[in-house]
Amino acid sequence: MATDQSPRPRRRRKEARPAEILQAALQEFARNGLAATRLEDIARRAGIAKGTIYRYFDSKEELFIAVIRSRIVLSLDDFNQMITQFPGPTDALLRLVLTGIYREFVGTDIAALMRILISEGQRFPGLVDLYYDEVISIGVSMLSHIIQRGLERGEFRDSAAAREPRLIMAPAIMAALWRLTFNSQDPLSVDDFLNAHIDLVLHGLNSR
Repeated sequence: MATDQSPRPRRRRKEARPAEILQAALQEFARNGLAATRLEDIARRAGIAKGTIYRYFDSKEELFIAVIRSRIVLSLDDFNQMITQFPGPTDALLRLVLTGIYREFVGTDIAALMRILISEGQRFPGLVDLYYDEVISIGVSMLSHIIQRGLERGEFRDSAAAREPRLIMAPAIMAALWRLTFNSQDPLSVDDFLNAHIDLVLHGLNSR
């Protein structure tokens, strides 16, 4: 007689629990900041007991790090893989990467993590160091690789913009913080800002 080998709902629920905790944590961090967020609030949002969180994460700070790594670091890994495999012109690659960065990080809950590190960084210097090492420096290196590709292929010119990849990253950070801080006073259209960002960058880099 055939037996049903599919996982039981309770087993599937248990396997999905870390992702559910991370999503709930991201929402609570985005709403309240790091210091003011309580594990009780995360547990309530995730629909679990507070003690369940400790089965997967030792502390609130470890949970914050896990959110960064699961939502940002993995996305950067995907971008880097795309860069190594992209066959087309470098301006199209840069446009694709910047569009992906805006879609993933600007105007989403992820942007709030950077605001937290700016506003609460003095209380959590280790988290600032980790964010720089695993996010900012990787992003700058990624953009440097794209620029070098364009220079080697004769598609970009050796300009001040080509020598300062942080300048290429900066408008995306500014857009994310603007939407979090000033959007009610002066709304920022992500699509319009992205197009202006790309136009500005490519005018500074293109050899033609």
